[in-house]
Amino acid sequence: MGAIAGCSSSSTDGPSLNSSSAASQSKTMNSQTMSSGTERKVSVDEAAKLFKDNYPETDITSLDLEKSLGKYVYKIEGVDDTKEYELQIDSESKKVSKKSEETLDSDEQNGVKRKEDKLDLNDLLTIDEVSKIAVKEVGSGEATEWSLDKDLAITYWEVKVKDGQKEAEVKINAQSGKVLATDLDD
Repeated sequence: MGAIAGCSSSSTDGPSLNSSSAASQSKTMNSQTMSSGTERKVSVDEAAKLFKDNYPETDITSLDLEKSLGKYVYKIEGVDDTKEYELQIDSESKKVSKKSEETLDSDEQNGVKRKEDKLDLNDLLTIDEVSKIAVKEVGSGEATEWSLDKDLAITYWEVKVKDGQKEAEVKINAQSGKVLATDLDD
């Protein structure tokens, strides 16, 4: 999330204060192992709850799980009626490595961006479930990155699958598991 002209921005690195004021919107998942064999102790639900604990009056607009400096990190973005927030969370230790916020553009305020981009976090398929669907769709490989996003009112997982030098991105409905699109790169 870069600074946008005319927007104020602040960023804080370091541990966060964790309150228990917000409840996760979706079912609880236990510690999981990704298809790469990397143990991840923090589930998507726990990461979303940590975001809501830090920013209670927000809606989550994107959630990514990707490798950064050899570790898997959740990058979660959300909005309220005036600001956009970002939180990065280590998927093993639950440590918050980055917090930032910036003022929304005037045309995105008063609930506009919130309504357009709010993710449906109810009954989400797990990362393991969508990884299996994505690898099956491509034929072989290993799921390496996951992004939860929204398009045309559908919340979907975009899963990156690598097989040697080949790479594919598979979009999967986050609740039903239906494959929406597959993009193969050679």
